[in-house]
Amino acid sequence: MTHHSDPAWPFPFDPKAYGDEAAPLLQVSRLPPLGPGRPQEEYRERLQSVRLPPVCMAGLWLYFDFLEESHRISQSLPTAEGSFWHAIMHRREPDAWNSKYWWRRVGRHRVLERLQQLAPQLGYQYTSPEAFVDFCEAVRGSGSHQEQLARQVQLLEWQLLFDYCYKLNPPP
Repeated sequence: MTHHSDPAWPFPFDPKAYGDEAAPLLQVSRLPPLGPGRPQEEYRERLQSVRLPPVCMAGLWLYFDFLEESHRISQSLPTAEGSFWHAIMHRREPDAWNSKYWWRRVGRHRVLERLQQLAPQLGYQYTSPEAFVDFCEAVRGSGSHQEQLARQVQLLEWQLLFDYCYKLNPPP
């Protein structure tokens, strides 16, 4: 899986577009698990030194499976984007009910509209975040093609949201 240079990937995610501090971390090609995963401790110090807006840091910590750090930030953000990261984090915990609660707080969002447009290119008809929570619940830990697909959709979701948050809140 390569999401930085794969021409078939539905979103042109360029790690260099997010500043010199974040680019080396964003160039780490990962396909985070649907569950909590294990914090990637080798990245902790680098994550602690990055200076991005909190809404971006919530996502960056989540990308490297630091759910607690991501949660601490996202729950302090009274915005749709803070609720969005919060919902993803709870989906990964896994806490489906809590994730769906935060999805209701997100409401309509441009990132969700983009995900509906782009996810079919991966082979998934994205209808709603709640339906995606159910899909993740059904396939998590199965080792199936469906689990791989859910992880790809989750990565696309992460990239779209990170990009949106960065553009909405560029660092000084």
